[in-house]
Amino acid sequence: VQLQASGGGLVQAGGSLRLSCAASGYTFSNYAMGWFRQGPGKERELVAVISDNALRTYYLDSVKGRFTISRDNAENTVSLQMNSLKPEDTAVYYCAAGSSWYRRTAGEYAYWGQGTQVTVSS
Repeated sequence: VQLQASGGGLVQAGGSLRLSCAASGYTFSNYAMGWFRQGPGKERELVAVISDNALRTYYLDSVKGRFTISRDNAENTVSLQMNSLKPEDTAVYYCAAGSSWYRRTAGEYAYWGQGTQVTVSS
């Protein structure tokens, strides 16, 4: 199993980034996909998750209306479009595969990518 996240970087507040995660080694369409983040000195938190069939999504309150999660089951990829970025969005972002879209904690996700750094300057 491999999850390869990409797309992080340094951006000014108000800017945008698009994170992508390419999955392989398991049946991608059978798993919900989530994006987590972990800021300095903070616990890892779920930012967004999309169900296996892409019909259901969940967003952390602080990113609602700014972030959009999507997936392509034909390409085995999941993306996170991040707009109107704020300094408090600075973190390492991880993609992860879980059994269901209603799972909210990191311990409930089976497979993890390596993380990509997002830094938002003020």
